[in-house]
Amino acid sequence: MSRIVAYYRVSTEGQGRSGLGLEAQREAVSALCQMRGWQIVAEFTEIESGKRNDRPELSAALHRAKVTGAVLVVAKLDRLSRNIAFLTALQESGTGFVAADMPEANELTVHIMAAVAQAERKAISKRTREALAAAKARGTRLGNPNGAAALLRAAKGNGAAIRAVRANAAGRAADYAPIIADIRAAGLVSLPAIAMELNARGIVTARGGSWHPSTVRNLIQRIEGAP
Repeated sequence: MSRIVAYYRVSTEGQGRSGLGLEAQREAVSALCQMRGWQIVAEFTEIESGKRNDRPELSAALHRAKVTGAVLVVAKLDRLSRNIAFLTALQESGTGFVAADMPEANELTVHIMAAVAQAERKAISKRTREALAAAKARGTRLGNPNGAAALLRAAKGNGAAIRAVRANAAGRAADYAPIIADIRAAGLVSLPAIAMELNARGIVTARGGSWHPSTVRNLIQRIEGAP
């Protein structure tokens, strides 16, 4: 890990204006980055009202971490851990995060959640196998004797995999769309110029690589819905 996106949060507008709490959070994140040799590529500050459940700055921070291949860092674990659903979604999204006050405990929390989910999946699989065995013992015929069902299932599986890949590509294009729009609005419209600006901003491709005119062209075609 070398690049990080910092996320700070305060509860009131007064704290946001005065900097109360923010400075301590920045110092905690900065100290961790200096100790581990990490580079802060972007910072986001949330002034979170108790009347709202959405966190636009957190969403923006996660988006930036995703498109730059960075890791989200918060000052304190409780800045994120109060929302279990969010932690689960974060685990599934593949976006890593660390808390400056307890970095190892933070990772352990995510791993424990993943282990619980995996245990539940195994339990479901076991119950399914037991149900099939019981049905077979009762004389229920399972499957198709000529094997056609297996072939159909395989075809459906391939189709599902293809759809999943396409959906993932479409999702990535949606992530990049506002960045491409911002670069074009700044007057950079040629493929080489856009590629250079993406690289300058630290934006990485879906595979974590650098941008070239050809990859920019493919991205724009996907964003615009071209074949």
